[in-house]
Amino acid sequence: MTQETTPARIGRLIRDARKQRGMTQNQLAEELSTSQSAIHRIESGHQNLSLETINRIAGALESPLIVPGNSSTLNFRIGGETHLSGSIETRSSKNAAVALLCACLLNQGRTVLKGIAHIEEVNRLLEVLTSIGVDASWSPDGKDLTLQRPETLDLENMDVAAARRTRSILMFMGPLSRFFSEFRLPYAGGCDLGVRTVEPHMQSLRHFGVNVLATEGFYRASVTRTGPDTRHIVLTERGDTVTENTLMAAAVSPGVSVIRNASSNYMVQDLCAFLMLLGVEIDGVGTTTLTVRGLSEAPSMDVSYEISEDPIEAMSLITAAVVTKSELTITRVPIEFTEIELSILGEEMGLRYGLSSEYKSGNGLTRLVNLTIYPSELKAPPDKIHPMPFPGLNIDNLPFFAVLAATAHGQTMIHDWVFENRAIHLLQLNQLGAHVQLLDPHRLIVQGPTRWRGREMVSPPALRPAVTIMLAMLAATGTSVLHDVYVINRGYEDLPARLNALGADIETFYD
Repeated sequence: MTQETTPARIGRLIRDARKQRGMTQNQLAEELSTSQSAIHRIESGHQNLSLETINRIAGALESPLIVPGNSSTLNFRIGGETHLSGSIETRSSKNAAVALLCACLLNQGRTVLKGIAHIEEVNRLLEVLTSIGVDASWSPDGKDLTLQRPETLDLENMDVAAARRTRSILMFMGPLSRFFSEFRLPYAGGCDLGVRTVEPHMQSLRHFGVNVLATEGFYRASVTRTGPDTRHIVLTERGDTVTENTLMAAAVSPGVSVIRNASSNYMVQDLCAFLMLLGVEIDGVGTTTLTVRGLSEAPSMDVSYEISEDPIEAMSLITAAVVTKSELTITRVPIEFTEIELSILGEEMGLRYGLSSEYKSGNGLTRLVNLTIYPSELKAPPDKIHPMPFPGLNIDNLPFFAVLAATAHGQTMIHDWVFENRAIHLLQLNQLGAHVQLLDPHRLIVQGPTRWRGREMVSPPALRPAVTIMLAMLAATGTSVLHDVYVINRGYEDLPARLNALGADIETFYD
């Protein structure tokens, strides 16, 4: 088969067309007189299909898109000058989901992840997990994922192509170090954000006897077992994934691991809560010092965990409301992880908004609110906008401030000191009428307000900058086309359909 006609590619086309019509897997199964599990296998790319079957599915979906060989990239056609209204719910966290998928490798029992998002990043990790023997099945409503790892993982059969498309594969190192004395992992991929060193992962894992050599497209790990001990680990950067990798290694290493300069961000707190369900004792959750009392044996428990809501998606929806000058209510917003952003927008830039009383997420840990955004005339903030580790402004939320600054009166400096290439991607806002000047690879000057205009352009290869372009197109005059939007599907579930329900005009098509 060519790339265009692989079962995985056809499965993605079917899934996208089904979601565009607002159908569940169960509803499509009823149309085809088959089972929900069969539809799941098809959409996951685990079933070869005859041309007759493909045509039957296309008929059920009333879609001409599902034709092998005539589709290659997914694109959005976006009608401009949109005004949104109504209410939209914040979906579960992408970054927590990928950490928990990696953590399921630690548990030899059954793991149920409730409310996990159907996004491409999750799909890539599931392709890797199932290729090494993990059984994965969705609930009939498609909301919950059940995972059961085999007694022995088949690393030789790993789907290397899927692994190379996600940086999250790095977080296999911590769990696999418990079960293998030697293993290899493909070099990590993901968004094009410049060079990101993996050395902090290597440094922390050495405390658990893990030594890694990077060669010939793979990380090759050798593990020397360490006995019960007290490990004092200082992370050289307060990164989310390095903290998670260290946590997973510590969880199944006998003794006490004290992790300093740890990230206290939302996905790390989710992972801590999950590991504690498995019997791991962790002190200091929500702080930069975590004390982990590791298990002497890998756990074998049946556990169920509900993933917390995504503060980055919440920020995306806030931006959508602001740029379209709309009144919009966003429910289930994790307020602890959006307070800084709202403070900058409200106190410094003049955004009007209202908050409900707080309530708890399904994980019993995360504080949520309902947030209503009102049309506002924004002004540029008096100081530069820059990210910081939690509880500072979230690094992943910084690109949205480029769009927000472009709607504001005055000049804003944005300093993205973390990634080499991401600020460069934001220059593409100029094609839509913005005035963005690049001072160096990390600093931008944005002059507003902007009269957005429609344009046909190619999506940048980084998730958050790509979404900023999409959101700006909602406010632009005329019709815009955003080509090759796979990167957006890596982090967002059904975003076009959900925005359309609020009044947007976004059509998905292939070319």
